[in-house]
Amino acid sequence: MMPTVDVHAHFIPVDFIAAARRGRALDGVEVRRVNGEEHVCHPQGYAYPLAPEFWDLEAKLRQMDRLGIDITVLSIAPPLFFYWVDPKAAVEFCRAANEAMARLVAESGGRLYGLATVPMQDPESAATELRHAITELGLKGVILGTSVEGVPLEDARFEPFWAAAETLEAPVLLHPYYVGPRPGLSDFYLINLIGNPFDTSVAAARLILSGFLDRHPRLRFLLVHGGGFLPYQIGRLDHGFHVRAEARRYIERPPSAYLDRFYFDTVVHADLPLRFLVDLVGCSRVMVGTDLPFDMADVKFPEHLDALSGDHDQEEAISGGNACRLFRIPSGDPAPATL
Repeated sequence: MMPTVDVHAHFIPVDFIAAARRGRALDGVEVRRVNGEEHVCHPQGYAYPLAPEFWDLEAKLRQMDRLGIDITVLSIAPPLFFYWVDPKAAVEFCRAANEAMARLVAESGGRLYGLATVPMQDPESAATELRHAITELGLKGVILGTSVEGVPLEDARFEPFWAAAETLEAPVLLHPYYVGPRPGLSDFYLINLIGNPFDTSVAAARLILSGFLDRHPRLRFLLVHGGGFLPYQIGRLDHGFHVRAEARRYIERPPSAYLDRFYFDTVVHADLPLRFLVDLVGCSRVMVGTDLPFDMADVKFPEHLDALSGDHDQEEAISGGNACRLFRIPSGDPAPATL
């Protein structure tokens, strides 16, 4: 039986947490008690609970067992991308974070796999770190922000990194990030509720319309939160392609023809949107995600999967088969963890 694989869950290095508790972490990040609970606090104003599942192997495995998750593909918590800090400091942080990830993976008995984080403000160093993470540490791909401090991912300055990612055939998980307020989104937690799927939609649309995907035919992208708004407005992009010269300046096919360059997680929090996504892109492009341990996680994914057609092959593909193929994970039962 195919294992259930969660492709969207987050990690914080234990050494970083220790430094933050002492007030000595990168970028002034601190761990403080808020209403009796530890929170990670960023100087830009963002804070979130420090769940033990971010860093504690035993806690993470217990959580996975409760939810029926056999394997998790971990990636750094997006507020720790640190694209805005000094490049040298970012390089050092990414190396330490990736090595910490590799250690956690090695201790998990085949239940955890990891994605690299890289210092995108220095694309040459990002390429070097990706090569190290994939070839030396055994990580399975890379997580990137949907932009790099406002610079879109298709910008020419990032070509050294993309060349390395393509050569390594490293899957790329795109994830929005923020650590401070954004105009128009400060109320009602809109920075996450609307801002995150919006950022993913913009990033994916730019990769399509700029011709980037044509220039890099071997790159594969995983879009979190069900692809943001992209799947549900792809018809609008196609219409724009047909009636606006700006939208077809760099591409010769309509945007919908590029949907097969993306994979999508299941984090849409409802049955009908998930059914629409699977119908649109096909069950081979969708895989389970949770966004744990943040509070916006979708832990009801089994119910949403049950609400699909009930086709056994489709359920196996979405639950784990697609993830195992994308990240080259052995599909046999994982060994018991050594705690």
